[in-house]
Amino acid sequence: MCFHPWSDLTLPLMSLPEIRAVIDAWAELATELGASYPWVQIFENKGAMMGCSNPHPHCQVWASSFLPNEARLEDRTQRQHLSQHGVPMLLEYAEQEAHRKERLVVENADWLVVVPYWAMWPYQTLLLPRRHVCRLQDLTDSEKDSLASIMQRLLIKYDNLFEVSFPYSMGWHGAPTGTFLEEDCRHWQLHAHYYPPLLRSATVRKFMVGYEMLAQAQRDLTPEQAAERLRSLPEVHYKKRAEEV
Repeated sequence: MCFHPWSDLTLPLMSLPEIRAVIDAWAELATELGASYPWVQIFENKGAMMGCSNPHPHCQVWASSFLPNEARLEDRTQRQHLSQHGVPMLLEYAEQEAHRKERLVVENADWLVVVPYWAMWPYQTLLLPRRHVCRLQDLTDSEKDSLASIMQRLLIKYDNLFEVSFPYSMGWHGAPTGTFLEEDCRHWQLHAHYYPPLLRSATVRKFMVGYEMLAQAQRDLTPEQAAERLRSLPEVHYKKRAEEV
């Protein structure tokens, strides 16, 4: 699914109404495919560094007749947490991160973005709603508007970090669909993962190799350091600042 007719316009350079149109299309596809399939995976691989062979900014939508590994793991852990604590895990986590603020990158009335404490990639982030929402298609119009805003703010910060079109893989996770629509999925909380590979510059990336493949992932900077650096970046895109000068 292409984001825009222009082949060189990425999400952080699009207008809020244009980003909102992408979000609407995501919700429509999730509803349409979710009527039949238990898992609808919306994701974007941005940049050649992330294996993107088509330079026209776009995302992909895969629908499967089964729950993939990551979905099954998230389903199990969120179900256990709700059973043990009586509150959805990621809803409680968002409240704690909003209160602590040390790993917070951006926030608005409906959403927040944090560098999660378990992040493996240097500038990995997690996008979370403030209220309990199970699926993209459950968002209100105002929440979709504020989602467009916070996505734009995050992605501008990403681009501004090394003044490059920032590569990443991102994707949405929400409650399963298909036959799961008739089941109790209150343990789920909608969220999006962003996994960017860049580490020290526009060309120096992190590699998950050696010890990290065979033993345990290692961080090159703490989640708090990554969040502080992203948080301190301007929210005007570097290309637009250059045009103003």
